[in-house]
Amino acid sequence: MTMDLMQEDVFQTGRGSPEEFEDLESAVRVYCRSFDPIFSRAFGAHMFDQDGRRYIDFLMGAGTLSYGHNDPYIKKSVLDYLQADGILHSLDLHTAAKLTFLRKFRDVILIPRGLQHRVQFCGPTGANAVEAALKLARKVTGRSTVIAFTNGYHGASLGALAATANSGMRAAAGCALTGVVRMPFDGFLGEAVDTIALLDAMLESGGGIDPPAAILFETVQAEGGINVASTGWMRRLSDLAIRHGSLLIVDDIQAGCGRTGTFFSFERAGITPDIICLSKAIGGIGMPMALTLVRPALDLWRPGEHNGTFRGNNLGFVAAAAALDYWRDPGFDAGLRQRAGRLGERLAGIAAGDAKRRIEVRGLGMIQGLRCRDGTQAVAIQRAAFERGLIVETCGPGGEVVKLLPPLNIPEDDLEEGLSILAQAVEVAASGVPT
Repeated sequence: MTMDLMQEDVFQTGRGSPEEFEDLESAVRVYCRSFDPIFSRAFGAHMFDQDGRRYIDFLMGAGTLSYGHNDPYIKKSVLDYLQADGILHSLDLHTAAKLTFLRKFRDVILIPRGLQHRVQFCGPTGANAVEAALKLARKVTGRSTVIAFTNGYHGASLGALAATANSGMRAAAGCALTGVVRMPFDGFLGEAVDTIALLDAMLESGGGIDPPAAILFETVQAEGGINVASTGWMRRLSDLAIRHGSLLIVDDIQAGCGRTGTFFSFERAGITPDIICLSKAIGGIGMPMALTLVRPALDLWRPGEHNGTFRGNNLGFVAAAAALDYWRDPGFDAGLRQRAGRLGERLAGIAAGDAKRRIEVRGLGMIQGLRCRDGTQAVAIQRAAFERGLIVETCGPGGEVVKLLPPLNIPEDDLEEGLSILAQAVEVAASGVPT
């Protein structure tokens, strides 16, 4: 069979109906239950189904595709590497692709931010990065307890799931999830309650919480409802961790790599975490890749003590290195700020359209959304948007937030078109007219 025939066969046999997936794929699938077409190609902010219908994608692989689908510059780097028979899988062997990425990550990201963290390549997912961080924190400190927060999401493997707050996901574990103490996130108990003071009090001798190995948190709780920690709260949390001899771990898996307006989401607070977890967008073009960044003094692993078969994804290194070139360009930062500002303006206008809807804007940068009255209202908006060609997801403990994750470099006309569809969807959902 020739290569041309093989490629044609892939596209022909890929046609079908959503019902086929009922028989062939596990019931665990999620996103396809809200968006059921069979998608066949994508470019930039657009996805196309097998019938050629175009959709504007504000889901973007839950934030993985921060530079859009099939970004031409990143894709060319990947294709050139493949054409040259570059190494694809290497465990943790030294490769030219890995060295190129490490050098560029150091020069473009770490050094300008005054960071000296070492890069640990773990498995390919965010949960792998979190597992490595928790394991290392316990090894370094000799302690077992980890502090995590209400509405936090850190992954579905058992260690990460123990730190995850979602009750439905936790129930699926089938076993006890231990080693984590849950404390209230910034604002969880209302503006009048100082949750840092509460945590500090609970860590005193009469509070009943053992000195923790680490404090794990997201600066913006994406899956938890786009809950944004204030800069003051983060600074005080960092100081608290230092006082109690605990490592500060920032889970920047969804909010990192520019999503909040700066490469790391914690930059606005001026803090330096001991450990940083990255995944999703670090792969540049959707390549599976995850990093655990560790201060050198904490890098106490013995060789092979933590590993993973797919920690050497060289295509991920190539794509990630190409994506970092965008961060060399001052125009990229300026464009990111402009788009984030426009996103916030349009959402504020939508929310202000009718006070009776009780809609409010959440988030910052290019992770923003609309907090609705309840999950029913949010789903109605999501469905109305999808019928009109916009893909958005919902999040929050009750699914009450419509979350927007457009590409960081989305063209202005695509951003405006997507937001106009969203505005129409809010109107339709409010009117109760069938979508």
